[in-house]
Amino acid sequence: MNQTSETRPAGKKVLFCTDFSANADCAFKHAVAAAMSGPGGRLWLLHVIPEPEAQFWKTYVYEVEGIDEKAKQDIDAKLAETYFARIPEGLETEVEIRIGKDYLEILDFAAERKVDLIVLGRQGHSSLGRVLFGNVAERVIRRAVCPVLVVPIIPANA
Repeated sequence: MNQTSETRPAGKKVLFCTDFSANADCAFKHAVAAAMSGPGGRLWLLHVIPEPEAQFWKTYVYEVEGIDEKAKQDIDAKLAETYFARIPEGLETEVEIRIGKDYLEILDFAAERKVDLIVLGRQGHSSLGRVLFGNVAERVIRRAVCPVLVVPIIPANA
């Protein structure tokens, strides 16, 4: 059956979570594909600055006013550099940067925006050098009220 735009399902409201790891990069194309699955899709790019790291910088750089705003500007630039060129024209996209507990911020954002799907990498950066699947992805999976797509690192030759 050939579906026209009238019979195709509406595009999904997709939340893509990034920590700028290679795994998040693999997950990005799946988030875009899900958002583009029908007309009216929407993509949110979310990066969470973990609260302990934010407090560290506030403590040691306390003389600098607007440190949170500076951090957000730097992350905005990194998001633009990493992802914006790969977003198809016409896909409604927004960026959100939050400070706090990563999995809680992801879940709060998803609930606030009533997203249809959360997309994140299976593992990512961790200040402790530990794989995040047992941490962020698992906590999101356990508590999310919408489907969650967890994408593994896909080897270049796959």
